[in-house]
Amino acid sequence: MLRRLHFVWLLALGVVVSARAGQAADISVIATERGSALEVTAHAMVRAPPELIWQTLTDYEHLSRFVPGIASSHVLSRQGPQLVIEQIGGARLWVFSYPIRVTVTTYERPYQGIDVHLLRGNLRRLDGRYRIEPRPEGGTDLTWSGLIEPDTPLPKFIRTPLLRRSISEQFAGMVREIERRAELWPERSASSQ
Repeated sequence: MLRRLHFVWLLALGVVVSARAGQAADISVIATERGSALEVTAHAMVRAPPELIWQTLTDYEHLSRFVPGIASSHVLSRQGPQLVIEQIGGARLWVFSYPIRVTVTTYERPYQGIDVHLLRGNLRRLDGRYRIEPRPEGGTDLTWSGLIEPDTPLPKFIRTPLLRRSISEQFAGMVREIERRAELWPERSASSQ
């Protein structure tokens, strides 16, 4: 029994190490309960210029290709820096799943950030913000912070890990795509000169 437990522990450790090894950027996610909502801050330092990060964040029509949990994303309208976007997807944890269908308004501040607010959908609250902050020594800090509250009451032992995992996976998916595009960025810049 002890040997089997030791094997399971080593297997779990291997999965964690493998997952971290495949992730170039160091990502941190902090989740704090705020009543029936969850306040989440996700951060990564990425080796990519703000322009490339901006292009990836605002690739709304293709988010489902690289952001886990998003099945579709469509821009419904645009008026200057303000957009209305419909997104369909879901969050999963163990055997639990929570379908998500929202329409959000975004306010873009090019190369600096995006503010997101819920207009309608099956969340009671969704307020968030992406921030893009270049570092003087190189690289760029990318941060997503927000407050999420499902419209269906979920027990805390499900709600908190479910939402934390969903945001973590989505943020990591965004960072992976930024890094993938960053590998091609010098080639693209050199070929356009």
